[in-house]
Amino acid sequence: MNSGNSWLPCADIETIKQRAVLYQQIRDFMRDRAILEVDTPILSHYSITDPYIQGLSACSEHNKSLYLHTSPEFCMKRLLAAGSGSIYQITHVFRDEEAGKRHTTEFTMLEWYRVEFDYHQLMAELGDFLNVIGLAFPDKMTYAEAFDQKLKINPHTADIEQLRHIAQENGWETGTNDRHELLDFVFSSVVLRQLDTEKPLIIHDYPVCMAALATIKSGSQPVSERFELFINGMEIANGFNELTEATEQRGRFEADLAKRSEEGRVVPPIDEKFLAALEAGLPNCAGVAVGLDRLLMVLTKSEHIHEVNTFTLDNN
Repeated sequence: MNSGNSWLPCADIETIKQRAVLYQQIRDFMRDRAILEVDTPILSHYSITDPYIQGLSACSEHNKSLYLHTSPEFCMKRLLAAGSGSIYQITHVFRDEEAGKRHTTEFTMLEWYRVEFDYHQLMAELGDFLNVIGLAFPDKMTYAEAFDQKLKINPHTADIEQLRHIAQENGWETGTNDRHELLDFVFSSVVLRQLDTEKPLIIHDYPVCMAALATIKSGSQPVSERFELFINGMEIANGFNELTEATEQRGRFEADLAKRSEEGRVVPPIDEKFLAALEAGLPNCAGVAVGLDRLLMVLTKSEHIHEVNTFTLDNN
C-alpha cells in the first residue's frame, strides 16, 4: 500500500543536525566539569508514585508488571549512593499525558546531579549551560514574589476558597480541594502568562505541597527547595535539593499512593531499592531535569514539539 509521504520524519534535516550539535554541547559542558555520563534502564519493575505524573506500563509475555520510566532519577540516585560522584544522562522518558504543542508521550530528558551542590549553585550552573548554548543567563524570582507581583496574594498562606475563586475566574471547572492542583493551575494559567519569560526565568522556593522529592527549608514560612526554568512560557527544567532521608521519603510515597487509591487510579509498588539506596547514604546533592525537546524548540524557534522530533506516535 502506498502511504504517500507518511514515512518522512517530522523534523527537517537542519533541525536534526541542530539536535546533534546540542547533544555535543551538553557533553562538552559536562566533560569540562568532570561530570560523568551514565546510562540506566528505561524499563523497571517500579513506577513513580507521584499522583500528578502518569507513567506508562509495558506488556510482558511472562506476566511481569513492567513500567517505562518517567525519569531516570531513582536509578541515578542509586549510582550516587554507590559513590559515582556528579553524573548526568541524556535519555528518553515516557508520560501518559495528553499530546499537544508542547507535550508528547515520549520525550527526551537531560538529567544531572551535582554532589555537594545546593539548588542555588545548580541554578547558577544551569545558567552557565544556557550561556554555552547561546541563550541568556536567567533572571530569578521566588514563587511568592511571582504571585505577589501578578495577583497580590501569598501562595503559601492563601486559603483554598481564595485559590478556587481565582481558578474559577480563569476557567477552572472542578471542585477539588487539592491545594497542589489549585496552585499549579493558578500559576500556569494566570501568573506565568503574565510574566515575561522571553528571557529565561527561574522560579524558586515552591510551596511545601509541591516538594515531591525535594528538601524543605524551615522557617516562619517553610518552602520546598525547588526551582523551575521557564522560557517563552514553557517549563524547560525542574530541579531541587535532593531529599536524602529514607523515612521521610517513604512517608511521602505512602501519602502519594493513598491519594492514588482514593481516586481509583493505578497504585504501583514502592521502589524499595531506591529507598535502600537512601538508607545506605545518598550524598548531599542537587539535581535538575531539562526537557531537551522544548529546549530545542526555543533554539530553533519552533512552534510545535513535533517540529523538533524525528518521528512521533502519529507517524511511527
